[in-house]
Parts: sequence; C-alpha cells; structure tokens
Amino acid sequence: MEAIKSEDGNQSVEKERNTEQKSMAIKTRRHISEDEKEEEQPLSPAARLFHSPEFNCNIISVIGLKSKLDPCVIIRGFKETFIRHPRFSSKLVTDENGQNQRWVRTNVVVEDHVIVPEIKPQNIEKSDSFLEDYVSDLMKIPLDTSRPLWELHLLNLKTSDAENVAVLKIHHSVGDGMSIMSLVLACMRKTSNPDELPSLPYQYRSSSLLTTGSRSDSQLLWLVKVIWTAVILGLNTVCDALEFIVTILFVKDTETPIKGDFRSMKSKRLRLVHRTVSLDDIKLIKNAMNMTVNDVVLGVTQASLSQYLERRYGEKETKRKQKNLPKRIRLRSALLVNLRPTTGIQDLADMMENVSKCRWGNWFGYIVFPFSIALRDDPLEHLKRAQKIITRKKNSFGAMLTYIFCRIIVKTLGIQVAATIINRMVSNTTMTFSNMVGPVEEVSFYGHPITYFASSGYGHPHALTIHCQSYMNKMTITLIVDSTVIRDPHRLCDDWEESLRSIKAAVQKRGSLGLWDYLRLLSNRMAWLLYQMAGLLYKML
Repeated sequence: MEAIKSEDGNQSVEKERNTEQKSMAIKTRRHISEDEKEEEQPLSPAARLFHSPEFNCNIISVIGLKSKLDPCVIIRGFKETFIRHPRFSSKLVTDENGQNQRWVRTNVVVEDHVIVPEIKPQNIEKSDSFLEDYVSDLMKIPLDTSRPLWELHLLNLKTSDAENVAVLKIHHSVGDGMSIMSLVLACMRKTSNPDELPSLPYQYRSSSLLTTGSRSDSQLLWLVKVIWTAVILGLNTVCDALEFIVTILFVKDTETPIKGDFRSMKSKRLRLVHRTVSLDDIKLIKNAMNMTVNDVVLGVTQASLSQYLERRYGEKETKRKQKNLPKRIRLRSALLVNLRPTTGIQDLADMMENVSKCRWGNWFGYIVFPFSIALRDDPLEHLKRAQKIITRKKNSFGAMLTYIFCRIIVKTLGIQVAATIINRMVSNTTMTFSNMVGPVEEVSFYGHPITYFASSGYGHPHALTIHCQSYMNKMTITLIVDSTVIRDPHRLCDDWEESLRSIKAAVQKRGSLGLWDYLRLLSNRMAWLLYQMAGLLYKML
C-alpha cells in the first residue's frame, strides 16, 4: 500500500452544510454522565465466542458513494447519532484472569475512529484493485480493544462504480449483521427527503405451521391439521438436530478446490470482491417460479458453484473433455438465520435520540444447507432443488436449537470448549451464506448519496463467504475468499452473473405454463375443492 499515508480524520477544513444539519435533526449529547460511565454489562455468550482465538470475527462493509467525501460532515454526523448507541460508546474490559468480560461506557473521540488516508493517484494503476488490496490489508489488522470496537475509513478514491468509498469495520461481538445494518441505516436518510428514514421492503412472515386452517374449518379438521403440521415440524427439527450433531462428530464435506484447510499453517490472505446485478431480474424469476427472492438467490448460487467447480476440476484433469465434476460432491453451507423480532430502523433512531432501549446483540442461528453440485441441462432444476430444501429447513426449529445449544455449551463447559465444538462444526462444512434486505429508495450517508453496499463477515474458518444484499433495484453479491484457496474470485462472480442470465433466459423461454405445470395446478385446485366439500359434508352430518 505505497499510495497510503495515515492522517487524522479532521484534516480537511470544516464546511457548513445546512441540508446535512437539517437531515440529522437529532439533538446531540457529547458528554456521558458519570452514571453512564459506570454502566457495565457482561458480554453475552455469543459475544464471548466471537472474541475466542478460533472466532475473532468482524463485520466489514464497503459503501460506495456518488459524491466526494466531506470527512468533517461525517464526523459531525457520527457524534450526533452513531456513538449515542451504548455498544459504540463502550469498550471491552477483561479481568486479569480473562474470565469476566464486560462492556464499560466511555467517552468516545470520534476522530480517533475515523481514518482518512492520503491517497496518491499517480501510484495507482487500477483503482478497483487498489480498493481490494486496501480492504484486504484492513482485514489483517485487529481492532484496538482499548477503545470501542469500530472504525471508519474514508477513501478519496474513484472506482468503476463509485466516486468515493467508505469502509466500516465493526467487531462481531458488538452485534449481529441485522442489528448493525439496521443501526447504520438509522443514521441515514432518504436522498429524496432528508427528513425521512430509509424504508425497507415489507417482508411477509410465513404463518406458523400450528396456526394453519381457517375459522370456517370444523374443530376436528383443525385438530387434524395441527397434529399433522406439528408432526412434520417435529420430524424436521429432529433431522436438523441430528445433522448438526453428526457434522460436529464426523461428517465432513468433500475436499473441493474451494474448501480451505484451516489446520495448515499456511498464511491466509482474505480478499473482498463484489458484483452488482439487477434485482428486477431476480424478481422476474421469483414471480415466474412462485418462489421467494431467497429461493432464487440460493438456486443461482448453486448453479454458479457448479460451473466454477467444473472449471477448477477441469484445470486439474486436462484429459477429460466433458463433465469434469466428480459425482456425489458433499458441499454444505452454514446458512445464517436471523432469530430476532425485526428491530425497526425507527426504533434504533428513537433509541439514539431519546436514549431508549431496544433489543441488541447477536440473535442468530445456523442451518446446514446442502448445495446440489451438478451440471444440469435445465438450469431451473437448481431453483427447484434449492427451494425444496430451504422450504423444509424453514419448517423446523433447527436454527433456534443451534442458538440455544451454543449458549448452553458456553455457560456449562466454558468458552474454550464451546469455541472448539463450533469451530469443528463450521470447519466440516465448506462455506458461509447469508442475505439481507436493504432500502428500496436511494439513501444518503450524512448527505452523501450511496450507490451500493458490499458487506460481509470474516474470521470464521471458511475459505468462502457469500453475502447478498438488496438496495433499490439492485442486488450486490459480496464474496470474502481466502485467496490462497480461491485465486480467481472474480471468475466466481462471473459465474454467478452468468447463472442468473441463463436461469432468466430459461424462464422467459418457458413463457406460459407447460402441461405439467397446468396438471399440477389443476390437481392442487381439485384437492382444495375436495377438501372444502368434505368440510361441508362433515358440517351437514
């Protein structure tokens, strides 16, 4: 990084921007009272786990901006909003024996957390590669535990898809991705209306299996439904629990070219790359296939991994000309599931303004999601297989069980034993996958319009982490890879984009419903009519 020289965040001359002040109409309280200084809160089991050597996890977010950065405006905005949250104005304190870890409120000097490097354009050949190198170096440097565990880097660097870039790094013990992203959005405002908070798309919550049936159903039919769905829910939960246990004990994924060996002493170099695709294309596929966006993203990811592995195996076995993929590849992902009741952006904005309380911390579980790696003549098969698996996983308490299991192990056996067990489970899988919804309209970061969010986490024992996040009419696919294992992450991004195009083309080619689809819809309709007739007959008798 020859083109970088560290500088204080307050190097530029402060400018008056009435529009930014108006948009951040939250009263500031720059000093913390003595009572608040004495406030202490012990670390949760998950937060303690993220500070173990096996899981020193951080969240990193690259934010592309449409305009030149004004560091003074951003620093002033952080003082008025961001640090009013207790976690971002608290430091980690540990006893001498290392057992009692707790958060302690402290006065925050925002300028110490905001880094504005001096970038010399004459030393930069490719700005995109320079940004990747900068973020890669940043991921190697641990956060300073003597102060709150976050920092913001403001880069006066023009890339292919942004005028300037901000990089936010936060330790995972501070909170999970959903809560941190919600807090960051609560500090932002709509570009079209600087007084309004960002708006997220409405998320339909699937109704509980135990509440199926309408009020018009008879009590007997309702009882049969409840019993049947409870049985399905119980069986799925038992299956997921057993899969979690055997993964910890002995079931390992196939040693593919994308699975890292974290037992080796070879130095690892993480690299973050991203690719932005059309969210409208994903929604087109979703509507045509009667799926969710999450189903489509998982299906496209499965197709892209199959294409990428086909190429990598072909490089090793040059004698083969077709179908280089071995059969029966076991490739599973630790898929992150949010368990918290959705913390609204307005709740977090109110908390920063009125010092109110809302749920915070790490509230997520894992499910083990198996990708079906194979080359298929019909690309829509990837969608159907992914939907079938994730639908069954949703009808299960497996993710909740993993969360409860981790808490119990930490409290009973200690953090070291818990870290070893979870590290073994994660190491026996191949990758991590997560996704998150973003604002539906353009938002501004203290007066700076945003063009994309590329966020993900690192520190866990995986060579590949994929995170998908929507923003306006776009979806950004972010990859964090171990470049000693996956040397060409941009090729994997190309495969993801190509898989999306091929699936979209297959959907458009399919056009109207085929004969089989008509028969399936007709059978479902007939089954519903027979069910209603049975209910009427039962009431008449």
